[in-house]
Amino acid sequence: MAIAENQKDKFIQNLHDIRSIVQKLQSANRELKRENMRLKVKLEEMQSDQSDIFSNIAESERMAMQHQITGLIEKIDQHLKE
Repeated sequence: MAIAENQKDKFIQNLHDIRSIVQKLQSANRELKRENMRLKVKLEEMQSDQSDIFSNIAESERMAMQHQITGLIEKIDQHLKE
């Protein structure tokens, strides 16, 4: 009988330990979910504030830059063909 009682007590203690660990993991999981949501909101804010490189350039400047880039590409192509 003493052995069975001892095993029962050990089982109950192990069960208590497991519950404690599970509660800690659930708490950590909730905290990580909150942090994840906070980071997602921050990322969305940063993405909404971003603009492409050409959005703040006037149309004439954009055309001039495109012409320069096209000229450079042609020079590179000519150099590679040699």
